[in-house]
Amino acid sequence: MRILLHRADGKTEPWIKDFAKYLPDADIEIWHAGEKCQACDYAVVWSPPEAMLAELATVKAIFVTGAGVDALLKFGDALPRHIPIIRLEDAGMAVQMAEYVTHAVLRYFRRFDEYEAQARAGQWAPLPQHHKEDFSVGVLGMGVLGTRVLEALAPFGFPLRGWSRTGKSLNGVQTFHGADGLDTFLRGTRVLVCLLPLTPDTSNIMDRANMHKLPEGAYIINVARGAHFAEPDLLALVKSGHIAAATLDVFRNEPLPAQHPFWQEQRITITPHISALTLRRESVQQIADNIRKTEAGEPVAGLVDRTLGY
Repeated sequence: MRILLHRADGKTEPWIKDFAKYLPDADIEIWHAGEKCQACDYAVVWSPPEAMLAELATVKAIFVTGAGVDALLKFGDALPRHIPIIRLEDAGMAVQMAEYVTHAVLRYFRRFDEYEAQARAGQWAPLPQHHKEDFSVGVLGMGVLGTRVLEALAPFGFPLRGWSRTGKSLNGVQTFHGADGLDTFLRGTRVLVCLLPLTPDTSNIMDRANMHKLPEGAYIINVARGAHFAEPDLLALVKSGHIAAATLDVFRNEPLPAQHPFWQEQRITITPHISALTLRRESVQQIADNIRKTEAGEPVAGLVDRTLGY
């Protein structure tokens, strides 16, 4: 068995060592631009370049080392539709995402962002506390990551809400679905957490009109994809005060350009796409298990529905 591996950062050696441990019968072929690869059975990639399409079009399955697959689906039918695309379902990312979002929610609820600004200005001024019953947290996207975030927030006693494309239920969470449910979901959400997959239907889903449906003084936490939000609209609503503050881990262009106006807005907190990092060993274990299942003709976890985009 041969596996074609591509890492944009060039750090392939640790992945090779882990595959040797968890899938010892496999030979690893490193993809290099301009070099002809030997025929491979499987490919393991994150955000492959277009020049890699010829090799990807001949494998049995493509494994993506992340939960999102938009960077692969952008190639459309240039990537034959009969080739399965399999994403990571968790591999240690869910708990990281829950940590990040819980921290951001509590930071806004306890007004630590405002106290940080006061401290920089040398001010000592206790602020009125938010009322928990008025601090509803709504999660856009109730997949593996969104569900884990809601479960992590449950012990704090916030009113919890969740929105998904199709109807879902989760104990202790008020759920909404579809286009009809989105409006009601947004109007009752004080803290909006975006954990949607990026698809043609969800691109720009948070434009000015939808963000304006959030209550005055709402908060935004985006840990999904930058393209879910219309950035100029978000900036304008933050400056107007309709959005009290935003914590953003993802952006349309990454790294975020130095001249981007988000850097100058103190009420926008920026982190460099670190809300949930891929844990290599856990990822290799999951991929190795799915390759063994594929070889045995068994169903695998994380199989992408290209029609849905996730």
